[in-house]
Amino acid sequence: MCKFLRQISCKISIGFMNIGPKLGRYYTAAMVVYLMAAVCTVPAYAATDIFAVARSIIIDVYNGIAGISTVLAGLMSAVAVIGAKMSSNQHKVDQSWDWLKRIWIAWAIINGIGAFIAYIVPKFDGLATLEP
Repeated sequence: MCKFLRQISCKISIGFMNIGPKLGRYYTAAMVVYLMAAVCTVPAYAATDIFAVARSIIIDVYNGIAGISTVLAGLMSAVAVIGAKMSSNQHKVDQSWDWLKRIWIAWAIINGIGAFIAYIVPKFDGLATLEP
């Protein structure tokens, strides 16, 4: 067992001797990388009010959803009307008009939620404050 440990320690010391002459270059390269990372970082500042940032994010997301829902509602309405006009079966025509009603009801609900929130949120300004 002792002979085995001597062989391992000998191999380890030989490995470090091979690195030894280049150790200064490795250290210099590591310090250059570290200093460049420190110099090139951009400071990040926190927003003044997290609720204002959250509100702007919600408005941006809702505007995207409302725009996409309007475009899709128009596109799907066109498909439903074309399907109703080109169909030869009265059952398919009725299904197309039912789909058209469902599309516009869904569009009204999606945009109605946004209008409701836009109307209600200003009513609660100043209520979420803590004063001693």
